[in-house]
Amino acid sequence: MAPQSQKGNLSRLMTIIGVIIGVLMPAVYLIDQNLESFYIFKPSELHDLAKRSIAAHGNDTRAMVNDIVSELHAKYPNNVNLDEEWIFNNAGGAMGAMYIIHASLTEYVIIFGTAVGTEGHSGRYAADNYFHILTGEEWAYTPGNFTPEIYPPGSMHHLARGTVKQYKMPESCFALEYCRGWIPFMLFFGFADGLVSTLDFPTLWRTTFVTGREMIGNILVNKF
Repeated sequence: MAPQSQKGNLSRLMTIIGVIIGVLMPAVYLIDQNLESFYIFKPSELHDLAKRSIAAHGNDTRAMVNDIVSELHAKYPNNVNLDEEWIFNNAGGAMGAMYIIHASLTEYVIIFGTAVGTEGHSGRYAADNYFHILTGEEWAYTPGNFTPEIYPPGSMHHLARGTVKQYKMPESCFALEYCRGWIPFMLFFGFADGLVSTLDFPTLWRTTFVTGREMIGNILVNKF
């Protein structure tokens, strides 16, 4: 009787899972087709802001960050984090630090960079990533190419949804990074190195706390 009971329980569980997937998949598809309506930031506007900050402040990264955050806060006062909380980020073998300016379910805006250089895997996301170089250079590589893509200050590196690259910051480099799409799905890649490699749990906690705080805060003002 016990084996039959277990088979019955498994069958019911599989049925429940099937029903949940059957209900959620159409909803996810419908939302995915209308993600554009959830966005408040535009890649072109952020690129223009990055270039204007470079023109105004040269290689003064600190002044650029202050300029960028001030302008974004003036335009989106309810959606921009003014607390400059720098957090280490290990993902895809690369290491740098980030300041989370905005985080919601469909977008994030951060300053990401390193003063000593790094290299790693870009990640493959259900989102588009726009990397606006402020100082230094970013190099990128895709299989089959024999020369690197080189992105200097003022340029924008677009990592299209579903694509992947090797990337490198050969020396000091900081960028205004913007991502739009299914942001929660990116967190697995962002946490993987911390969970299985660096084991830097205090950093994982800070990342989780700040990201969660900003996402919840934006949900409360109807920004998803």
